[in-house]
Amino acid sequence: MMRRNLMMVERIMYVDSQTPVNCVFTAKITGEIPEENFETALAKIQKKHPLLRVRIDNSSEQYPFFTEEKNIGPVPLRVVQRKTDQDWLLESEKEWMDLFEDEKKPLARLVWIKGEDVSEILWVLPHCICDGTSIVNLMRELLSLLDDPSMELGQYYLVNSVDDFLPLEFDMKRKKRKAGMFRLMARFFFLMQRKSRKRNTGKNYAVHWKLNPEMTSKITEKSKAHGTSVHALLCSSFMQAFRELQGSRARGKVISPVDVRHFIPEIGQDHVFAFAPTVELSIKKGNQDMLENARQIKQNLLEKIKKMDARELLWMGEQMHPVVERMTGMLKSSRGGHDVTLSNMGKINIPGDYTHFKLETVFSPTVAFPWLNSNTLVATTYNHQMDFTFMSNEYFLPREEAVKIKDKAIELLTSSHEI
Repeated sequence: MMRRNLMMVERIMYVDSQTPVNCVFTAKITGEIPEENFETALAKIQKKHPLLRVRIDNSSEQYPFFTEEKNIGPVPLRVVQRKTDQDWLLESEKEWMDLFEDEKKPLARLVWIKGEDVSEILWVLPHCICDGTSIVNLMRELLSLLDDPSMELGQYYLVNSVDDFLPLEFDMKRKKRKAGMFRLMARFFFLMQRKSRKRNTGKNYAVHWKLNPEMTSKITEKSKAHGTSVHALLCSSFMQAFRELQGSRARGKVISPVDVRHFIPEIGQDHVFAFAPTVELSIKKGNQDMLENARQIKQNLLEKIKKMDARELLWMGEQMHPVVERMTGMLKSSRGGHDVTLSNMGKINIPGDYTHFKLETVFSPTVAFPWLNSNTLVATTYNHQMDFTFMSNEYFLPREEAVKIKDKAIELLTSSHEI
């Protein structure tokens, strides 16, 4: 029987049994799909991925754990009649707040916004079991199976613990001493923090926009011409936009998640897994040159990725279980030292043409974090178009202000005099 404790990184995204943190990823298709194809496709996907056959037990032991549910139901499918092009965003917002609390149902569900010729399909999963790569892969598998239900998927096993990722030369004794010191420092740090009663009491929202192929290509060319990267340009332009619109309130820093599969290849591209290590990137005070900042960010990111030891990070995290609740408490009440968490997922690797339908586009994943600073920007590129979702909370960053920041950042990104 499958069973393992949630890793520390999964526990942070789980928060607790009463706090939903759900990722939603949407694909827009044209063409016809028989409803029975969904049942076959979802059954095969559930059979492949171990985390779609477990529930989270939060009450039997000190810390929550995944346990296999022998009589688990199929992945639920909710069908909604399509009325407008914005239905996917409204349904996403509904799904953010809907807990996965039925023990006989899996930690995933699907919404089909069904129109006559056009449909949107939404995958919904709790963030504690999936990252961006996981949910994109699930969409790829789903579309392939909807088109050809006879297709077979492979299988893999749920990892038992982070120890499975450790190299043979890992010096456990020395690391344990280091971890003990970190834990002591963390306890002291949390002890010194003033208890804040601040919480996000406003409404969560997502601002969505898509750039046309010309504009997308312009940004790519601009990054190449100036010896930087699209990701660094995004970081630089959004930090500068925050600085110009928020003045002294802006932090000049972004948190940037990196796909853990770069560092731990045993976690397959097609595996459902939740940990994304992060790097902090910043712009220099007083430097208004967006391109120079972008070049610096690119360099900084490369250096930090080179130094990153994701296996050790995962293992160190496991030593921090006693302080996880204090960590999530601080995230819920602290403004943090950054402007935004910026996840650039790059080109989405899903085919566009199928026998029975066509994938028109994808919309960048959305999520509503319960943190006080819930500013999150996700960027994807599909079919030569960059797509963005910018999420936050009305209490922390009013939607009106978020739109102004977004407009300013896009203006900086696409201004022709710098090309």
